[in-house]
Amino acid sequence: MRKEVFIPDEELDLSVNLGGIMMKNPVAVASGTFGYGSEYEGFIDIADIGAVIVKGTTLEPRCGNLPPRIFETPAGMLNAIGLENPGVEVFLQEYLPCLRDLGVTVIANIAGNTMEEYARMAAMLEGSQGIAGVEMNISCPNVKEGGLQFGVDPDMVYQVVKAVKEETSIPVMPKLSPNVSDIVAIAQAAEAGGADVLSMINTLMGMAVDVERRKPVLGNIFGGLSGPAIKPVALRMIYQVYKAVKLPILGGGGIMNYIDALEFIMVGASAVSIGTGNFVNPCLARDLVQDLKRYFIEHNIKSIDELRGAAAQ
Repeated sequence: MRKEVFIPDEELDLSVNLGGIMMKNPVAVASGTFGYGSEYEGFIDIADIGAVIVKGTTLEPRCGNLPPRIFETPAGMLNAIGLENPGVEVFLQEYLPCLRDLGVTVIANIAGNTMEEYARMAAMLEGSQGIAGVEMNISCPNVKEGGLQFGVDPDMVYQVVKAVKEETSIPVMPKLSPNVSDIVAIAQAAEAGGADVLSMINTLMGMAVDVERRKPVLGNIFGGLSGPAIKPVALRMIYQVYKAVKLPILGGGGIMNYIDALEFIMVGASAVSIGTGNFVNPCLARDLVQDLKRYFIEHNIKSIDELRGAAAQ
């Protein structure tokens, strides 16, 4: 395992104000890839991460999809977990207090079937100490609109973000789906709805086939493709959105090392999130922070502001 190199924090400032979410460094871990943080405590000090975006939470408990639910692909993986979780009340009562006691910057991730569910969860989170931000998984079907995903229609994005913002003073960060024809229109709708930050991108839809069984591999047939395979798509979309909206961006999609992270920052991201990379290297978040420190020192860079959007001028 890689040996950690100590670099004094006083030598540079890696802190980020991500739309009101205060992070000690620009490295977050993506929802669904880091559990509730405790799963990684044997590898790293999770309080050293800029932010932990916890497992996706719904209003009521969910069992998730039928297995198989994960499949490795060239340069990535497919997942169809189906938002298995114990529900928002259990998260608030059992998981949040532990993270709060550890001094972790916590971003809750919420998903709902209706705008009313999103709004209700936002109201429940509002009164809970220790939540720095709310990430909205809007790649969920709106059951009142025939199952159409919130995140693929600008009007629905505007409405659901607005509904959440009306219920909470916590910074709100919709996670944008790449499975759209015009990502800029979606981002602008989120901005108009009152979003404080944009998280992008979510997974691309894909599938795999078992040629011996002659059937889809995943029990859900389709799954979300993540990992290095989607990085070029993520970079392109963040570049486009950075030039079109004024909101800060949490960028992710296939980040495996500090060079990947720097690419995201240079196309406009204010901070980055690690997803699939956590499964490959459970110490990746720590390593990324150390490598970014080293890069900043070697290049005499004082803050991320000097790099953000450098490749999008």
